Amino acid sequence: MSHVLAIDQGTTSTRALVVDARGRPVAQAQRELPQIYPRPGWVEHDPEEIWGATLDVMRRALSAAGLAARDLAAIGITNQRETTVVWERASGRPIHNAIVWQDRRTTEACEALCARGLDATVTAKTGLVIDPYFSATKLAWLLDRVEGARARAARGELAFGTIDSWLAWRLSGGAHVTDATNAARTMLFDIHRQDWDDELLALFDLPRALLPAVVDCAGRCADASAEVLGALVPIAGMAGDQQAATIGQMCFAPGAIKSTYGTGCFMLLNTGARAVASRNRLLTTVAYRLEGRPTYAMEGAIFVAGAAIQWLRDGLRLLQSAGESAALAQAADPSAEVYLVPAFTGLGAPYWDARARGAIFGLTRDTGIAELVRAALEAVCFQTRDLLTAMAADGATPPVMLRVDGGLTVNDWTMQFLADMLGVPVERPVVTETTAMGAAYLAGMATGVFPGLDGLAPFWQRDRLFEPTMSEDERAMRYDGWRAAVRRVRTTADG
Repeated sequence: MSHVLAIDQGTTSTRALVVDARGRPVAQAQRELPQIYPRPGWVEHDPEEIWGATLDVMRRALSAAGLAARDLAAIGITNQRETTVVWERASGRPIHNAIVWQDRRTTEACEALCARGLDATVTAKTGLVIDPYFSATKLAWLLDRVEGARARAARGELAFGTIDSWLAWRLSGGAHVTDATNAARTMLFDIHRQDWDDELLALFDLPRALLPAVVDCAGRCADASAEVLGALVPIAGMAGDQQAATIGQMCFAPGAIKSTYGTGCFMLLNTGARAVASRNRLLTTVAYRLEGRPTYAMEGAIFVAGAAIQWLRDGLRLLQSAGESAALAQAADPSAEVYLVPAFTGLGAPYWDARARGAIFGLTRDTGIAELVRAALEAVCFQTRDLLTAMAADGATPPVMLRVDGGLTVNDWTMQFLADMLGVPVERPVVTETTAMGAAYLAGMATGVFPGLDGLAPFWQRDRLFEPTMSEDERAMRYDGWRAAVRRVRTTADG
């Protein structure tokens, strides 16, 4: 048994990846995930659709690899974080659609908590800001709005989890677990004590009986049942998608930094054994926990990156495929000063403005599809600079290199503009889907397929290095235009 199966359940798709003992992907399968928008600013997923897609891609990936479940040493799970599911313990049926991390329906509840002066308490314990992004207010909303849910939760009849928990439950037939990185995104977990916090549970009026057990990122925490895959397979790796990408990018030393470009963009800076508090509205989070010892990270979260290109494709129908975006950006008029602020679901770090909404500035009669596409791609890079600027203001040493991953990184034009806008070389690996690889590494480390962290480094290989070529004057001019555009959509004055 020298292969590991990684499940990568993301916001817009579900993927399974089979990895061999040399750390090489040998087969994969993927299925898009339908998005549900009940109201403006609300985003949901069907948990049963997620489960069905997971089964489908696991079986197809194994078939493509010519393997059976009995050939697997372990399964690793990585997932879209903060997305909230509640289900019946007895039947396993969800009581409502999952509320997705992008969802803004609890904005007023979060504002009320901040008005009570509770943001400092929450941040001190969790490293997070009070925002609809995180799971706690989503969970409270479900208990309050689904008939009978609050009483059933109090009786211990319901289970809460992020998507990792939901998949582990369904794979195993009832194991209720999450890992420390996902727990750290709920606004209910004390990242210093590494435990659920009773004061926070009381604040959100949530019973502890809802919560899963918190486990390390690497270690056998459950078994996928033979009824599901045809053989008993250990579930031995678990991490939220951005933390799994941190593993996949080999960012193990304090100061190592990576940025992932998928639906959103997430930059994590490893801070080692120290949980560094941000003064610039970045998050303090758990990068990974091994053998009970947490490693921390400073994180900047951008809600819309690749999702802006998806919007141009599916919403405005300006593209047939995301792959066209690089050529269109290259063809755009470089002197056009068009800025797209993709605040479709508010602004994340460092602004944390849940009520901000998207806008396009600088349109002229000459503006065409190419200029709009370029503006969407540039926005990804401008937002990344926002994060790097905030990290520098918090005292982080400027990086000598930024490692990138995720689907958008195959776009060479965007990666070159990113290097230009940051003034920092950008390093892209051969395998850009490092999220799934991180889950595979964690599961493989726990079962002896892979060495420990120190032995993983040779598995990482560079595909291309993008060196900055833009002048400092042009870089400053373009970024000043971005900052002016952001100010025009802001609804709060801080940040």
